Amino acid sequence: MGRDRVVETTFPVRYAESDQMGIVHHANYVIWMEEGRSQYMRAQGMGYEQVEREGLLFAVAELNVRYIAPARYGDSVTVRTWLEEARSRAITFGYEVFHAGSRALLVTGQTKLVATDQAGNVTRIPDALRARLAA
Repeated sequence: MGRDRVVETTFPVRYAESDQMGIVHHANYVIWMEEGRSQYMRAQGMGYEQVEREGLLFAVAELNVRYIAPARYGDSVTVRTWLEEARSRAITFGYEVFHAGSRALLVTGQTKLVATDQAGNVTRIPDALRARLAA
C-alpha cells in the first residue's frame, strides 16, 4: 500500500469555492479530497454507488488536513489520492493537493473511513473489496 497506486484528479477552482479575495475557503479542500477518494475507487473498478448497493457504507471517522499555501479562483488543482491502509473495518486514504500548473504543494491530508452496514453498525470490509482497493 502507500503510494504504489496514486490517482490524480485535476479540475479548475470554481468561483463559489473562493472568497471575495479569490482565495479558496478551507472547507473546500475536504470536498476535493472526497472527490479524489471517489475517483480512486472508480479507478479500482468500484464506485461508491456500487459499494453502497452491496450494503456497505464508509463513514469518515478521522480527518487531518495541513494547509501549506492557498489555491485561488482561476487556478486548476490536482488532487493526488492513495490508499495508505486497509484494515478489517477501516480504510485510510492519503492526499496531496497541488497547483496543477506549477505543481506547488498546497495541502496534505488523510481520512480514515470506518465501514458500516445500512443500520450504521460497524462491520467488516469484505476481503474481496479490501483486495480490490489495495490492488
